[in-house]
Amino acid sequence: MKVIKYKMDALMEENNKLKEENKRLKEENNRMCIENARLNKLLENYINSRKAYYEKNKEIVNQKAKARMKKLAEENPEKLREKNRLAYLKRKEKLKMLNNNDDTN
Repeated sequence: MKVIKYKMDALMEENNKLKEENKRLKEENNRMCIENARLNKLLENYINSRKAYYEKNKEIVNQKAKARMKKLAEENPEKLREKNRLAYLKRKEKLKMLNNNDDTN
């Protein structure tokens, strides 16, 4: 009889530990969900502000980019050639992937 009671007490104790662990994990999960929602909100605000900046200052940004490219072409034409070559290879790879996707569909 004592053995059964001892096993039952051990099982009850283990059950209580598991319940506490479950409760702790649920609280941590809720805390993480709240933190995730907060971070997503911050990220959304950041992305929207960046988009708004570029939409408002599109011309200025493009002018600055053209100026950088012109400066690069004057200072280091080899680097510009390499940059253009890599851009071409990347476009070529994208087109190849799009063609493969169209063929499979």
